[in-house]
Amino acid sequence: MKNIIQKILFFSILISGFISQAQVKNWTLQECVEYALKNNISIKQSELDLKAAAIDKKMAVGSFLPTLNGGASHSWNIGLNQNITTGLLENQTIQYTSASLNSSIDIYKGLQNQNRLRKAKLSQLAGQYQLTKMQEDISLYVANAYLDILFNRENLKVQQAQLAYAEKQLVRSQELVDAGSVPKGDLLDMKATLAADKQKVVAAENSLLISRLSLAQLLVLDDFENFDIADVDLEAKPSPVMLETPQAIVEKANQVRVEIKIAQANIDIAERNVKIARGALLPTLTGFYSFSTRASYSDRVTGFTPNLANPTSIIGQVEGTGQNVIEPNFLPVFSKAAPVFDQFSNNKGHNFGLELRIPIFNGFSARGNLERSKVSYEKSKNAFEQAKIDLKTNVYKAISDAKGALKTYESSTATLEARQEAFNYAKEKYAVGMMNAFDFNQSQTLYSTAQSDAIRAKYDYIFKMKVVELYFGIPIIQKQ
Repeated sequence: MKNIIQKILFFSILISGFISQAQVKNWTLQECVEYALKNNISIKQSELDLKAAAIDKKMAVGSFLPTLNGGASHSWNIGLNQNITTGLLENQTIQYTSASLNSSIDIYKGLQNQNRLRKAKLSQLAGQYQLTKMQEDISLYVANAYLDILFNRENLKVQQAQLAYAEKQLVRSQELVDAGSVPKGDLLDMKATLAADKQKVVAAENSLLISRLSLAQLLVLDDFENFDIADVDLEAKPSPVMLETPQAIVEKANQVRVEIKIAQANIDIAERNVKIARGALLPTLTGFYSFSTRASYSDRVTGFTPNLANPTSIIGQVEGTGQNVIEPNFLPVFSKAAPVFDQFSNNKGHNFGLELRIPIFNGFSARGNLERSKVSYEKSKNAFEQAKIDLKTNVYKAISDAKGALKTYESSTATLEARQEAFNYAKEKYAVGMMNAFDFNQSQTLYSTAQSDAIRAKYDYIFKMKVVELYFGIPIIQKQ
């Protein structure tokens, strides 16, 4: 029975281990970059900016179309009002319903609408450039974070191997001390070295965890614990781009890098702003049309009847004879208001024409806007020149950094080989008692440090080569 329970526990632990491993996804660099391009918040912001630019373009197209607005109202007038049917002032409550339709179109507006449309197209193009730049920047950040994980992972292996070796040496030193072959001070040195190596392992584990968290944040992942990258072995081999001259790389960067394209688009946008501001100083011609109709709910006059109470009235006298001139008196005959839709049909009216506006004086606002847009245009041209200078400087710096990283990697590799030989020699001397524990530990520490330095130099060189390649138009990852 006891054996059965032990077997059940063993298989339960084994299955749970398999499940936990299955939940951890080991991401490749390409998967990380592609996921970041879809989910990174900064990229989403750039995509929203691009959508806003598309909306601005749609609105600029709409400025060429006529406007059309409709309106309707229903009102109550209580008290002394003029009856629109009889023209008489009456103390009563009158209801009115009116409806209107208005339209206008810009015939000439100093070419402002045309320039706004061209500006909107340029802004949309600049937004696309900004999105591309953000994607390239995020790809570079992801690659750097990915390489940082690889470095910390290899460095952890080095520190763990160092710790394992120190534990073996501690056991060996204890045996030698017990046998009286070496002094007790060597054992204490080994214990101190073992404690220091444990601290290095803890520090390496923390660095690895932090680097994983950093990459997971770039990818906007919530499940930090089950995130890890694939264990790949990257070679630090020279790039063909380094065979190009710095000037050739600069010329290529001027062609492919979006920084220059963004600066050029900003110049074009500023130029359009100047033309828009200049158009505000010119006359504008607008065509308009309006349609209106109304209906009243008050009684209407449908005829007249003689006034029996006062059949006639004197309206004057004949000159010379003094004879009175009379006319019959009539009273209006009222009936209910005509049907509403009949009134709408009978009372409809149209109004159309042209409106010309000539700007004469507007408190210097139009002229000030023009001068301000000219200043912005000059600033955009200066920014374009500065962008070319910055790009050239960054390219030369990237090339210099890559060359320096290559030399550092080569020297660190040579140092590692020398330290490894020195450490092997120290092991032989320590084994036969020709070296004390302190000197042996020093040699071991120097060898471990050389291993870490070589790994760091390797990934630093790989990353800086990626930067140079990016300036030459080679993406971080090749699209499949």
